Formats: sequence, structure tokens, C-alpha cells
Amino acid sequence: MRLFRPPLPAQWIYPEALFRIKSSGKAVYLSFDDGPDPGSTPELLETLRSQNIKAYFFCNGRAAEKYPSLIDEIRSAGHIIGNHGYSHLNGWETSTREYCDDVALASPFTSGKLFRPPFGRIKLSQYRELRKSYTIFFWDIMAYDFDESFSPDKSLAFLIREIRPGSIIVLHDAPWSSCKYFLKEFIEISFAREYRFELKYYI
Repeated sequence: MRLFRPPLPAQWIYPEALFRIKSSGKAVYLSFDDGPDPGSTPELLETLRSQNIKAYFFCNGRAAEKYPSLIDEIRSAGHIIGNHGYSHLNGWETSTREYCDDVALASPFTSGKLFRPPFGRIKLSQYRELRKSYTIFFWDIMAYDFDESFSPDKSLAFLIREIRPGSIIVLHDAPWSSCKYFLKEFIEISFAREYRFELKYYI
């Protein structure tokens, strides 16, 4: 079953986490998980540059350690780097200590302040421990650009239909992501509908 938005109880369980961002007007927030990758990051950066948009990049610590020059490119373009764990662990299947240690391992290569749980799966004990140091980012819209059985056209149609003020949108910075096929069109349609893409700094 696809969950395009986190279930409502998640916002009660993790009350200080971000699912949407309060702001004036029709601001929305674009984010990318799982990078950096030489097969996808440069193309994403070019698309964002051409549209004058800044985004959050929640990076895998192992990939960030392997491709530090891509991390530098993301930062120098004015985007914000977040922590997506070192090993992309499923929090539901991992002890609290192992999970938190994995996040800490990624921090020097990504961020020691912003964290997005891989798969959105994090135990309450893990959340409480990490909340002491990190702002926890979830999302409002998941476009399933990672799902080969969900076409780019469907992802685009869903985003256009469901975008709303304050939405945190999650896409993926990886060669297998379909977002490269619809990102520019989604941005242009959003602009036509008077949305604007913003960043808020949680550092």
C-alpha cells in the first residue's frame, strides 16, 4: 500500500517533527533523499539552477563520504544538506543505540542538525534521542519517484493535485529516480499556480 502522506497519528507521535512548514502565502519546500550520486546529482542541480530554486538534500553518509566534491557542489549552489543516516537503516528493525550511532557516523559528512529518517521509519525511543540534537524532517508529499511501477506521469499528476501551502515534498537524488522526467514541468506548473519554493534554515 502506498502512503502518499504520512498517516495522521505520526504527527501526534512526533509532535516536534516537521511534516509541513508554516509560512506566509503559497510557499512549498522541495527535498531530495539518498544522494549524492554522480549519475543524478549534477542533473538535479542544473534543473534547480535553471529555475532559481533552492532545496534540501538529505544525503546518505556513505555516499557523502565517497563523493565529497558533490556535497561541496550542493552547498556552493546554496542548497541545504541534511543527514539521512550513514547506512540507510530501517529504524523499526534497528536498536536505538545502533540507529543513533549510524546517524552520528553520517554527521561529519552531511549534517549534525537536520535529519530525515530513512523510509520514514523511526522508533519513538530513537526519535526522542535524536530530537536532542536534530530537527527531524518528515514530509507532506511522497511522489513515489522511486517506484518503477508508478509512472512519472502519475507522480507528476499526484504532485499537481496534492501540493498545498507549506508542503514538504520528497523526491530522490538517485539514477533510478523518475523525478528527472517530471521535475522541471512540476516546477513550471507550480510557478504558474503562484507557488514559490523556499528554504528555512534549521541550524
